[in-house]
Amino acid sequence: MKSSTTFRWHRSIKEIPREKWAHLVNKKVLPFYDWNWLNALEESESVSSRYGWQPLHLSLWENNRLISLAPLYLKNHSYGEFIFDQAFANLSNRLSVPYYPKLIGMSPLSPIEGYKFFISSEKDSREITEVMMKIIDEFAINNNISSCNFLYVDPSWKKHGESANCSSWINKQTLWSSHGEQSFEDYLARFNSNQRRNIKKERQSITKTDLRISIINGEEINLAMMEMMHNFYEAHCSRWGAWGSKYLTKAFFERLANKDLANNIVLFNANRGNPKEPIAMSFCITDYQTLWGRYWGSKEEIKNLHFELCYYSPISWAIKNGIKEFDPGAGGNQKMRRGFTATPRFSLHRWYDNTMAQIIKDWLPKANNMMKEEINASNNEVPFIHTKIDL
Repeated sequence: MKSSTTFRWHRSIKEIPREKWAHLVNKKVLPFYDWNWLNALEESESVSSRYGWQPLHLSLWENNRLISLAPLYLKNHSYGEFIFDQAFANLSNRLSVPYYPKLIGMSPLSPIEGYKFFISSEKDSREITEVMMKIIDEFAINNNISSCNFLYVDPSWKKHGESANCSSWINKQTLWSSHGEQSFEDYLARFNSNQRRNIKKERQSITKTDLRISIINGEEINLAMMEMMHNFYEAHCSRWGAWGSKYLTKAFFERLANKDLANNIVLFNANRGNPKEPIAMSFCITDYQTLWGRYWGSKEEIKNLHFELCYYSPISWAIKNGIKEFDPGAGGNQKMRRGFTATPRFSLHRWYDNTMAQIIKDWLPKANNMMKEEINASNNEVPFIHTKIDL
């Protein structure tokens, strides 16, 4: 590392000026790493040491100019990651090696592909990645941190992490991708006749009710609407008890009404004529290239309404707005029947116990090959396409 290069650890994103962060992180490309989004998570205490997410961001400076950022969190649990590492935790227990605390690199509580070290375009990404990994390694070892884990990494950055001796693990997620459709009918045309008929029936079951679907985004987003979205989110999560993944506070949703964040929000609102009195809503984020489905909730049990608000209406909106991909979120085998295909998601890991590191390093190639087979097998079941992913 050059003598003019220094690093800093930050226990809050507020310690890094927003304009300097924005110079490296383009919110138009990935809203989930925008300063305003991460700050809203911290300010609302959705992400805080109280809930096991201690911000610990790493920055690299050259002559007092910010040249690289690594959004990081020190954690004492594995909730809210959506990469399920119980096998690693169990191995750690058998080896009598503490599994926590661990360092996590991701946009908290969001299984969104795109994590990387945000590096100045003037710098060599591989070189800077190696420099920052050395800083992380030293910090982790000196502070008895078990591992460093980067989740849902940007595929273009993955090679740099691997060059810095991180181990790659493949998981899967489902994704809708545009194939040049100009209408929802074009989307339906890609299915076999049976599934095309099933989807039409599911949509017709909603249109035959007195419900109307309203789409609210941009300047139409206001505090009252986001408070209602929080109420739907909280009620839906509460139905699942301990498994409900209820992590976000009301204060977070209130902050989303700020114009710096509202421009990336799309709400799909089911109502009986008045969008201000919704029966159900789903909450999506967009950069106008990709649409991400995040949360939903409903006051009433209405058959197929979940499919309409979380899949069909977002896909229709995506087609009309030239969106290339729609990521509906983690989980749900029912997505495959509705045209979402399995796709690989990569994470990078570094363990600091030598025995554990070697065991997992030996296991990962087999696990990754099994996941490749699972992805291809899943796609063979999609009723309009048989896609073999080249991994």
